[in-house]
Amino acid sequence: MRAVTVDSVPASPAVTEADTPRPEAGELLVKVAAASLNGIDVATAAGYLQGMMEHRFPLILGKDFAGTVEALGEGVEGFAAGDEVFGVVMKPFLGAGSLAQYVTVPAGHSLARIPAGLKAQDAGALGLAGATAADSLNAVALVEHETVLISGAAGGVGSLAVQLAAARGAVVIATARPGAQTDFVTGLTGAEVHVVDFTGDLRAQVRDIAPDGVDAVLHLAGDGAQLADLVRPGGRIASPAGLTQDAVKGKDVTIHPIMADPNAPTLTALAEQVASGALRVPVTATYPLAQAAQAFAAFAASTPGKIAVSCS
Repeated sequence: MRAVTVDSVPASPAVTEADTPRPEAGELLVKVAAASLNGIDVATAAGYLQGMMEHRFPLILGKDFAGTVEALGEGVEGFAAGDEVFGVVMKPFLGAGSLAQYVTVPAGHSLARIPAGLKAQDAGALGLAGATAADSLNAVALVEHETVLISGAAGGVGSLAVQLAAARGAVVIATARPGAQTDFVTGLTGAEVHVVDFTGDLRAQVRDIAPDGVDAVLHLAGDGAQLADLVRPGGRIASPAGLTQDAVKGKDVTIHPIMADPNAPTLTALAEQVASGALRVPVTATYPLAQAAQAFAAFAASTPGKIAVSCS
């Protein structure tokens, strides 16, 4: 099969021929229709995860996937060949990813069925970013009328978080560059979103909207310790970007480090929201598998939203 691989790290991803995987006990073999890029894919290729997770070479990149069940491993129940599924590759090592024509995944977690009304391209870009956004909002327990600052709102996680936060009735302040990024963020939801320029005086802009500080922050990009200065006393920060409580010593703010859990109930809830039209997967560019190198270049150039890869 064709797959996006690296033979070592750091290295530039390339499309190569790889062995088609076989499902082990408890696994499904999925013929991948669509996948997408996430920060972890770029970080893996750059060598940033060396020493943190086992790397198996040639290493196939990719976390998100959507496709059709091709075969079942021993002991799998509840699925059949031909079922349309999506999810996230959550294995204890890096190397058996989804940027390929086929992927094997455990049937018991990080997997859900694709409901009617959800396109494969959208499903293949939803899992990891959607779960990260949902888990972050749940961690800070964001409720109606509270003010949330989403730092990195134009990215894949941020663009979904903006929509989910607005749907909760929160006052959303989103960081973006002036121009195309700002236009992209303001077009994500019918609710009003306050967009602030993170390249300018962020503190002044945020305090103009929330004079006493925001109730919560989603730290998806930028300096987390600086963002903590924009939170009211007793406020909360969710950080998938590595911020810890030690980094904000002396501040009356609670840090929630986030490691996304794309479990089946979370994936199903997100998929149903997309299928109903309540949530939009912000795919702004789609590349065929053969042009994966261009997809990685677009990600590195901070293309807004999600970058999808067609694998069929």
